[in-house]
Amino acid sequence: MQSYFSYKTVKTCSQSGARIGILSTPHGEIETPVFMPVGTQATVKSLAPRDLKDVKAQIILSNTYHLYLRPGHKLVESAGGLHKFMAWDRPILTDSGGFQVFSLAKLRKITDKGVKFSSHIDGSVHELTPEYVMEIENSLGADIIMAFDECTSADADYEHAKKAYRRTLDWLKRCYNTHQNPKQALFPIVQGNMFEDLRKASIQETLPYAKHGLAIGGLSVGEPADVMYKMLDVLQPYYPQDLPRYLMGVGSADYILEGAIRGIDMFDCVLPTRVARNGTAMTQNGRLTVRNNEFKQDFLPIEQDCDCYTCQNFSRAYIRHLVNVDEILGGKLLSIHNIRYLTRLTEQIKQAIRNDRLLDFRTEFYKKYKNTTN
Repeated sequence: MQSYFSYKTVKTCSQSGARIGILSTPHGEIETPVFMPVGTQATVKSLAPRDLKDVKAQIILSNTYHLYLRPGHKLVESAGGLHKFMAWDRPILTDSGGFQVFSLAKLRKITDKGVKFSSHIDGSVHELTPEYVMEIENSLGADIIMAFDECTSADADYEHAKKAYRRTLDWLKRCYNTHQNPKQALFPIVQGNMFEDLRKASIQETLPYAKHGLAIGGLSVGEPADVMYKMLDVLQPYYPQDLPRYLMGVGSADYILEGAIRGIDMFDCVLPTRVARNGTAMTQNGRLTVRNNEFKQDFLPIEQDCDCYTCQNFSRAYIRHLVNVDEILGGKLLSIHNIRYLTRLTEQIKQAIRNDRLLDFRTEFYKKYKNTTN
């Protein structure tokens, strides 16, 4: 059978062990490490596809839960799939909807069969099973699709975390047996919460189902940074060399850098667009709250060395004005900058890997970067 996916490492940093790779998909190649902007409802909020190409986005995400509820996966399928529906001709990844079911649904009942829940929109009752999630993701037509998993909060106790990881593994087997489209790569998700033995067991039992890539879930969910890094350190020896590794829901600069050093290839998060809509810019010095009064007469760009459309054309004072009068252009311009900041960061990480100096780059990074809440 023809394979539509491949991954190869093209450079490994001798100083850190981090790597650059090429992930090939039906809609193009992706050079990793990569940050993937999130287009929850078939759009990265306020940005058109040409904006995303301008900020060098290689792949974007859409959300299975939201698209299932509105406009419906069958409508998207009748439009020719997500690529045609949203006019994006590069790779797309869809998550399974698991995290949204557990975090957004008003009422939910989790059983071994699946999850029955009430919609956060209108209260209507729905049921998602691993088999149905595969049907939905097949209809959406993304290049990379995620297995259905059970998420747990950072403060879950051991027994709850163990039960969730075991259920996630069972659901993975059902997803694996249901999924049949060779043009979609199914990524299984490693769970186990913040418990070393559960993380080790989860990845070891998950690997037989990882044919095109592997995702790490249940991190960056409120735990301290050092706990997340410890879990990544625990998992790192088990990563297959010939598959990409995806750390779900991570989008702050420090997390991306630390993740890359620990062998992660793919990252995603709503963070850059979410903070943009609140009037905040992501910069090499940390977050800049542009809506604040101190920028009222500041006619510098967000960052002087940034090549994004926002920084090349507009001042902090102008963007502050837009944000404070609730003009949608303010959030859009900050979103453009924030996503470009993160794609530039991954470019800088890759250049440091090429030069075998990623740990030196980390030292330089932290001399400027002010750690902020993730």
